Amino acid sequence: MNKPKQLTFPWNKNTKVTFNNFYIDPKNINLVMDLTDVTINDDFFIYGVSNSGKTYLQQSLCNFFQQLDKSSIYIPLNEAIKYGVNILDSIENIDLICIDNLELIEKNLEWQIAIFNLINNTVLSNSKLFFTVSKDNGSLNFSMPDLDSRIKKMQSYELFEVQENNISAALQHIAKSRSINLGEAETRYLLKYSTRSISYLTKILDKLDNTSMELKRKITIPLIKEFI
Repeated sequence: MNKPKQLTFPWNKNTKVTFNNFYIDPKNINLVMDLTDVTINDDFFIYGVSNSGKTYLQQSLCNFFQQLDKSSIYIPLNEAIKYGVNILDSIENIDLICIDNLELIEKNLEWQIAIFNLINNTVLSNSKLFFTVSKDNGSLNFSMPDLDSRIKKMQSYELFEVQENNISAALQHIAKSRSINLGEAETRYLLKYSTRSISYLTKILDKLDNTSMELKRKITIPLIKEFI
């Protein structure tokens, strides 16, 4: 069966994120290794607190699949729900289907049925599913027991937050991997005066990088002050 290369949806996927610029905390090494092992055909269920990097992982895997000339799709439920379940029609033939924030449909039976049907359809098409949940224990309270059962059979991992003592190294790693010149003083300032989450800091880095190029200015503390 022919699989589509790419579909267009009314939300953006970051095409810059890759596993190379994802800082891998030691606790997450096995998870990243399994995600990038193309010989593993299992579906993945990843849970963790908000801003731990789940969205980053999903989008990185989508971009990784595209480099392998495979089709992929990223569906953030906080955006997709308002478009209705029909948005899931005919996507079961895509090689990789990433659905973010599955906990948002805990009270929505229509979406639970749609996700359950999608899981069944991907069994036939041999596509890979990758679900994430913003909870620290991965527990879900679906009103549809069959869906709960299917999710529990998936390969499950906890995505750990970057440890406090590794945040500075993580920020420098992400900046270097994107060829962003971030000095030690600027790094210390960012960590002192902004939210110390890698998700937030990565977004700030992107804004700083874009502004720096547009204005042809170096990333300095005065420039950082404009964003935090």
